[in-house]
Amino acid sequence: MNSHLLDELIQSLRCLPGVGPKSAQRMAFYLLERNRAGAERLSKAVTQALEHIGHCSECRAFTEEPVCRLCRNTTRDSRLLCVVGSPADMMAIEQAGSYQGLYFVLAGHLSPIDGIGPREIGVDALVSLLERRQVEEIILANNPTVEGEATAYYIASLLQDKSVVISRIAHGVPVGGELEFVDGGTLSHAFNGRQRLQRS
Repeated sequence: MNSHLLDELIQSLRCLPGVGPKSAQRMAFYLLERNRAGAERLSKAVTQALEHIGHCSECRAFTEEPVCRLCRNTTRDSRLLCVVGSPADMMAIEQAGSYQGLYFVLAGHLSPIDGIGPREIGVDALVSLLERRQVEEIILANNPTVEGEATAYYIASLLQDKSVVISRIAHGVPVGGELEFVDGGTLSHAFNGRQRLQRS
């Protein structure tokens, strides 16, 4: 390329998941040739999001406020706490529309081989939240992957001495799948069929 700025735009677009060199090039050319207004809007939206979006101090979801609107919603059932692995998983469950409790968002799943332990994903913050809030049931909605299952069972064993029901969403969600890609009907079925984890 004879344009340093175009090269930089193409390379920047490659930070998106699933976007390789050719896709990034097509996106860059499209924005410059056919949709400069869209490119400007995108640029402003990304800048505003980076400057103003942080994490809710309660559930750790993305928000531009100290406490997100969902956590402040008094019509939600505060006795229920759904633990998910990412904001995308939380959004998928919300879009399904069958759950009316509150959430706690982990920063992924346990992966000792990658050096990701309980502290890295925020388990200590979850325990701290449970000490402040009256919760009757914790629903573990981690992805049904090896890492997701390991995370769910670690949290269940950590909390087994607390006076709270610990359940796991049913496996209507396909094993090895990601919650954000599962349809709403399957997620609703999984929530309705959740099972209590047995204590040893």
